Amino acid sequence: VNALLYHCGDSLSGINGELRPGIVHRIDRDTSGLIIAAKNDAAHLSLAAQLEDHTLSRVYECLAQGNLREDEGTIDAPIGRSPKDRKKMAVVAGGRRAVTHYRVLGRYSGCTHAQCRLETGRTHQIRVHLASIGHPLLGDVVYGAKKPVPGLAGQCLHARRLSFVHPRTGQPVTVECPLPDWFTAVLNKLERGQTL
Repeated sequence: VNALLYHCGDSLSGINGELRPGIVHRIDRDTSGLIIAAKNDAAHLSLAAQLEDHTLSRVYECLAQGNLREDEGTIDAPIGRSPKDRKKMAVVAGGRRAVTHYRVLGRYSGCTHAQCRLETGRTHQIRVHLASIGHPLLGDVVYGAKKPVPGLAGQCLHARRLSFVHPRTGQPVTVECPLPDWFTAVLNKLERGQTL
C-alpha cells in the first residue's frame, strides 16, 4: 500500500479505507505475482463485481510436491477454518464453496509444475486444495513440510495472469507477470534433474 501511495499519490480508491486503499484483492504472504489496485471508487466497484461474479480470471503457477496423477482436473471442496488450528484453513464440511481448476505444465522428480485457475477466491485456496489431495506446495511451511526449502523465497506460488474488463473502456484486458528469478532457478534445477 505504501508503494502504491508513493506511486499514485492520492489517486487510489478509498473503498477499503486507510489500511488498504485501492486494493481490490490480495494474495497470500510469500506468494509472488499480480494484484489489482483501483485508482478510483467506480473502477474499484466494477473490478470487485467482476471478482464476485467470477468473470475476473486469475491464473497461478505453482510447484506441488509429488506427482499429480491427472494432467488436468478440478478440485471442488469447501474451505473454512480448520477445526484443529484456527489460524489455518482446511477443507471442511459446511465451509464455503471453493473451486480450483489445475493443469500440469511439467513433471519432475518429486514435484509437479502446474497452472491453477481460481473459480472462487477463498483464503489460501490453492494451498489448501492441493494439500488436501496430498500435494502441498513446495516451500509451504503452513500446509506442507514444516522446514523451509533452501533457496525459496516462500511457497512456490505465483499469480501469473489476470484477465478482466476495463472498468472505463469496457475492453478486455489481460496482464501477465513472469515468474520471479528464484522460482525460475528452482525450475531450472528440476529440469536438470538436480534435487532441492
